[in-house]
Amino acid sequence: MTQEEPQVRWLGAAVPAVAAVLVYAWARWCFGGSEAPSATVALVGGAALVLGAAAVYLLPVRGAGGLFGALFLALGLLSIVVAVEQTAVRGEVAVCVVREVHTKVEPSFGEGATEKTVHRLALDCPGGYPDELKDAPPSVSRGAELRIAYDAGRRVSPAVAGATSPWKPALSALLLLGLSTVLAAGRSRSQA
Repeated sequence: MTQEEPQVRWLGAAVPAVAAVLVYAWARWCFGGSEAPSATVALVGGAALVLGAAAVYLLPVRGAGGLFGALFLALGLLSIVVAVEQTAVRGEVAVCVVREVHTKVEPSFGEGATEKTVHRLALDCPGGYPDELKDAPPSVSRGAELRIAYDAGRRVSPAVAGATSPWKPALSALLLLGLSTVLAAGRSRSQA
């Protein structure tokens, strides 16, 4: 075993942790920084980080384990972005009246697939913003009053006050990044 092999072995296993920190910092800055970038720069920069991490991961980790590990890595990094978005400060709260309720059934394909029902609310809020709420709770009817939390800078989507929780995407990120790390450590070790 040469001296370079142990370094290569752990490079793949270190990529998920390093990439997670970088994507977290990038998303935190994009969603909450006082001098946040435009949406285009945020999206392109985030995509470059996720795809770059997957490419770096594939250098030392080959085969099917590398492919699945890179996929788990990318999905874990995207889950981090969702968790950061869920914790982003929505510093303003407005009491809004539901003007209209739009319900759309999205078909699913495949054996045993179930349809997904999406609810979107058209809102009348003081000051005119927010004017709609996507992925609204299904129990809301026309004329109802809702407390809507929103970011005046419009960097994150409005949400029903108190309804966002980062736990599900954060746990998904931990699981996916953990699987990616285990695959990298196992594949790299067997290749050495």
